[in-house]
Amino acid sequence: MASSHCAILFFLAILISASNAQNGLTLPIRRDAKTSQFYTTVELGSNRAAITPIIDLGAQFSWFQCDNYVSSTYSPIPCDSRKCEIARGIGFGEDTLYAKNQQPVPEYIFSCMESRFMEGLASGANGLVGLARTEISLHKQVTNKFNLPNRFSICFPSSGLGKLSIGGPSSSTLSTISKLLKATPLIVNPVSTAPAFTVGDPSDEYFIDVKSIRVGGETLSVKNSYFSIDKDGVGGTKISTIQNFTAVHNSIYKPLARAFTKAAADMKIRSVAAVEPFRACFSSDSISRTPAGPSVPTVDLVLPGNDIYWRISGANAVVEVNQRTTCLAFVDGGSSPRTSVVIGAHQLEDNFLEFDLVSSQLKFSSSLLVQNQSCSRL
Repeated sequence: MASSHCAILFFLAILISASNAQNGLTLPIRRDAKTSQFYTTVELGSNRAAITPIIDLGAQFSWFQCDNYVSSTYSPIPCDSRKCEIARGIGFGEDTLYAKNQQPVPEYIFSCMESRFMEGLASGANGLVGLARTEISLHKQVTNKFNLPNRFSICFPSSGLGKLSIGGPSSSTLSTISKLLKATPLIVNPVSTAPAFTVGDPSDEYFIDVKSIRVGGETLSVKNSYFSIDKDGVGGTKISTIQNFTAVHNSIYKPLARAFTKAAADMKIRSVAAVEPFRACFSSDSISRTPAGPSVPTVDLVLPGNDIYWRISGANAVVEVNQRTTCLAFVDGGSSPRTSVVIGAHQLEDNFLEFDLVSSQLKFSSSLLVQNQSCSRL
């Protein structure tokens, strides 16, 4: 009987392990109030070292602070190995990555950094997880290890806990929001946007094909060339989790700010003195409130297809800079930015995004608050 009981427990353990692997990996997302950076929590190595990494959609790999890091399961990656080739020769090691109550990720590849590289990160953060289109990004390593489709979703919370799900969102999440999702192709910038790259490398970041911008239903008068990517990789629209507020080319920002201010005036919203880095600011007392945040003009990023657009409204469109002042949450990216539109983290809050690298599609919800949902309640 005892041996039979042990066999049953062993079989159940295998089933649970397989089920966890099949479901991929789900990590909590929190927002740091001071820096507006989003981070998660994992453990690493035989001693389960606590890691609090910032989530960077455009980073090619993960790196962690390794001062005083000790683990019996850590292995450096030899320079002449296939893994070193995949990592493009950058110094890496590997160890087991753990997430609470989930299947461990063995031989997880990461780079070590000294504590001085933590400057600029949220207080308590000691690393960064990269989600770019590379072989050593977090999602690619997890989906490869667990034999899952290469897709992941993020839902950044304005408060409470959000989720980073690798391998696909849970069935309960999908049943809640599937009817809210629209899809648009993920496009490739043919020229790398990384700090260091080899000539001929495409960008590892996530670009979408924004065709135009509407404010309050009216299309801005902007040259189409700003929205396209030229042969040198300049222009276009990408999504960033490190850029706090959406930054746009100066030739887009000026008509955007003017149109928003006019549409706001039509709603009896009073303009006030600007507060840097913002240019279009308003009296908070003149703005009514809704469950989705301040009632302000909508900003639509118009995408290819029939009636496909990403709507930025309410709490995503504006930011309260103090008790009296609310500003348009877009910033001037200058007259010669590498990318014309960089969608920032503020615009991602309480928006569900799934990056499907199998079909090269982005599925997005626009604001969940409009539907009486939020990232913390999914």
